[in-house]
Amino acid sequence: MKDKLLKIIQHYGINKQLKYIHSEYYELDEAIINYEWAESEYGRCNNDNIAGEIADIMVMLKQFQYYYGITDEQIEEIMNYKIDRQLDRISKEE
Repeated sequence: MKDKLLKIIQHYGINKQLKYIHSEYYELDEAIINYEWAESEYGRCNNDNIAGEIADIMVMLKQFQYYYGITDEQIEEIMNYKIDRQLDRISKEE
């Protein structure tokens, strides 16, 4: 997968992919809004559209990750730090 994603980002370039990821974020936003509206109106809904939009964004993020040589371990370490920091903030609010 890494080689495929690098080929894509190298073909289109960073600037084009940056613009593209913004449209993917918008599509996820719309999918969530539509899901929440439909659920409030009709009850239980299918979340396949949200899953597809998250996958699109993850594909884009992985392109940037590989392009800049960032490891999964680096990302996981930073994520854990940020999660713990946010949980600490929440505990102080309570």
